[in-house]
Amino acid sequence: MTLFDKIERAKDNLTGVVLKTPLQFSINLSEKYQASIYLKREDLQQVRSYKIRGAFNKISQLNTQQKSNGIVCASAGNHAQGVAYSCQVLQIQGKIYMPKTTPKQKIKQVQLFGKTFVENVLIGDTFDDAFHAAKQFSIENQLEFIHPFDDIEVIAGQGTVGLEILSEQLPVIDYLLLPIGGGGLAAGVSTVFKHLSPKTKIFGVEPQGAPSMQQAILHQQPFFLDTIDKFVDGAAVKQVGDKTYEVC
Repeated sequence: MTLFDKIERAKDNLTGVVLKTPLQFSINLSEKYQASIYLKREDLQQVRSYKIRGAFNKISQLNTQQKSNGIVCASAGNHAQGVAYSCQVLQIQGKIYMPKTTPKQKIKQVQLFGKTFVENVLIGDTFDDAFHAAKQFSIENQLEFIHPFDDIEVIAGQGTVGLEILSEQLPVIDYLLLPIGGGGLAAGVSTVFKHLSPKTKIFGVEPQGAPSMQQAILHQQPFFLDTIDKFVDGAAVKQVGDKTYEVC
């Protein structure tokens, strides 16, 4: 099964769980740049981001034993909210690691979405600190680790954003701007566009203080950044994933 096939399957998995968010015409941006500019409003999802797509698609496909054991994840906040909501819907126990620098609002939302099904663990100053702690815990306790981006089923879930745009909202697009943190959204959506709209020019957009995908492409492999600016917390990743890099 190709990644595009998995994205189409993910669309079915997410029916009734995620919102079909609007592709909203931006009057101000369109006038400013003399172009027709649309914004895909994933901020209107129940968990305020597209992360619910990848998290639910991955967790819903775990086998009975894995679901019974519970799951672990690491996140700068948005993935955590998606995982927490998925745990509540599927009634699975989850332990969620986040850096101490995570905004209090995101921490509160994680608990709100997960209710009694999740436990928050705040550790380290960056996503990478939380990631390594969560990964170690999952190995020691033999629990399924739900990666925030470097997992094919997570990528497939994020890719459904692209399917909604091209299949149901705007079939002809000249330019696409995609945000990049670890690369999950970029990998999934660019796969859809390459398949359905190959003439669209795609731009990946990263924080200047965390250009992990740019450096990976320059070095022709995932490249570890020694230091990053944590200001854009949701996209401040020191190294993109092997799978996301390969796709992008």
